Amino acid sequence: MKTAVVLGAGGFIGSHLVKRLKNEGFWVKGADLKYPEYSKSEADEFVVGDLRDITVVRNVITDNCDELYQLAADMGGAGYIFTGEHDADVMHNSAQININVSKVAVEKKVKALFYSSSACIYPEHNQTDPENPTCAEHTAYPAQPDSEYGWEKLFSERLYLSYKRNYGLNVKIARYHNIYGPEGAWNNGKEKAPAALCRKIAEAPENGAIEIWGDGKQTRSFLFIDDCLDATTRLIRSDKSGPYNIGSEEMISINEYAKLIMQIAKKTLEINNIKGPEGVRGRCSDNKLIEKDLNWKPHFTLKAGMEIHYKWIATQNKKVLV
Repeated sequence: MKTAVVLGAGGFIGSHLVKRLKNEGFWVKGADLKYPEYSKSEADEFVVGDLRDITVVRNVITDNCDELYQLAADMGGAGYIFTGEHDADVMHNSAQININVSKVAVEKKVKALFYSSSACIYPEHNQTDPENPTCAEHTAYPAQPDSEYGWEKLFSERLYLSYKRNYGLNVKIARYHNIYGPEGAWNNGKEKAPAALCRKIAEAPENGAIEIWGDGKQTRSFLFIDDCLDATTRLIRSDKSGPYNIGSEEMISINEYAKLIMQIAKKTLEINNIKGPEGVRGRCSDNKLIEKDLNWKPHFTLKAGMEIHYKWIATQNKKVLV
């Protein structure tokens, strides 16, 4: 039986990944500061521990494991990442985890390691036009991420690739673009745009209003969790290293995104655009490289994925009659 270790297994993507690997027949070990919040972990073994402590990392990563997934990070949505209030923790905590994991992965002779980087590594100056953002993989340099979160992710990409060059670590890197789906943060201050908008729309009375940070013309693309896992597992089992974008090319403005969710919710609401953290003006995944090298494309349209996502959040929300 093949073995897999998922770091960050208590989080949104990590908990879904554990389920996917178990369905594929893996023996799975998970680790995080906490258990998943919305469902019981399906990991064969789950370690609650702080991965900033290298002794914990040495205990968690098994010798010669077939697949190691490093998803653990200090992260959140725009309200957490772009205020500047959490920059030191975001950089220190995530960098310390990756410094530990890269070292121990070599010690334990891990067969393949997947690292989840982020679209936030792309230069801010390439994303000033909401209609024409540039996020092809080769445009990451000269570097100018728009947040400390992005700088840390870029540093850690270079860290893992250094371990590949110097110690032969078989690392695979993907830059995730706004992954969403059920069982993710939606009301704790770390939720991202899909969950935040779903919550606001679910709670709003008919003919009421919701608030959106910025003018709402900023653009993004969003990828459903199932598509994310398909691409992630395909990459770690390939002979490629990356970095690759894992995202959707279906770009939408935030105001139009809110209107799409309103259609799903069958509600008519006003949009009040207010001042607040919003990140870059435009961002959309460029999938040319991953399509060419790994023959991967998303399966879910934004509407299809959001129908599933909205239903889950509305069910969670005690203020809404579903």
